[in-house]
Amino acid sequence: MEDKVSNQGPFSSGTRRPYLIAPANACDCHMHIYDSRFAPSPHWEKRPPEANVDDYRFFQKGIGTTRTVVVTPSTYGIDNRCTLDAIEQIGPTARGVAVVDMDVSDDELKRLDSLGICGIRVNFVSPQSWGVTTVEMLETLAKRISNLGWHVQILMLGDQIVAMEGVLQQLPVPIVIDHLARIPQPAGVDHPAFKTMLRLLDKGQTWVKLSGAYMDTKIGPPSYNDVTKVAQGFVKAAPERMVWGSDWPHPTEKEKPNDAVLFDLLSKWAIEEAAIYKILVENPAILYGFSK
Repeated sequence: MEDKVSNQGPFSSGTRRPYLIAPANACDCHMHIYDSRFAPSPHWEKRPPEANVDDYRFFQKGIGTTRTVVVTPSTYGIDNRCTLDAIEQIGPTARGVAVVDMDVSDDELKRLDSLGICGIRVNFVSPQSWGVTTVEMLETLAKRISNLGWHVQILMLGDQIVAMEGVLQQLPVPIVIDHLARIPQPAGVDHPAFKTMLRLLDKGQTWVKLSGAYMDTKIGPPSYNDVTKVAQGFVKAAPERMVWGSDWPHPTEKEKPNDAVLFDLLSKWAIEEAAIYKILVENPAILYGFSK
């Protein structure tokens, strides 16, 4: 019988707590805040739903994580004010990933660093306020942030990862691949992108966000068995460079998923308790500087 509690909030279809108990200092490494005090970028046609820090705290209490990485969504373009405000509200248990363009000044990068930003996101999937994301932009920004100790978080589809393997291999900073590398299904582990990712992981500079199970699945909940095979392959290859993210409030999904089911997937993806602890606590502490 399900533990019926209203602990997942308006952006989840679920009503029970996760079976997986989050350890102390567990981190949700991928979520977004949408606050109506901050206007969306003019390039974004639809105003996002209100999903503010109080809403997230409600979700967080139910899921059991205590550390947070706020990622600036494409909705706000290169305006990081909403993310910075969220970091300030949440406090020392929060870090951030910003979105910038090639015109960003060194002073602005240093300011962002002082306010809890530890990486930038480069998006090859969603439209950007400044136009199409290019390889030149990725390479230039990676060089710009290399002296800050930041990483580049990259959203790409699986086919794009295959086409850009050489570029990704040579970036001068750690890279974090979003949402299980968006490996196409039903090909899954047999798709060239999966083998490309294994080569990137083998080099030692690539991390993967175990998030967004719903984005490419053909099987769907509650098992997500097709995506599970991909996730298990990544965890087996480099458990020390996996992090988990809720993708709250699930902006790509009209029908919101069950967040308890999504969190419990980690027990299938990592299986061993030591690996789960790495993914939720140790790895995020290293990547996002929580140990500082």
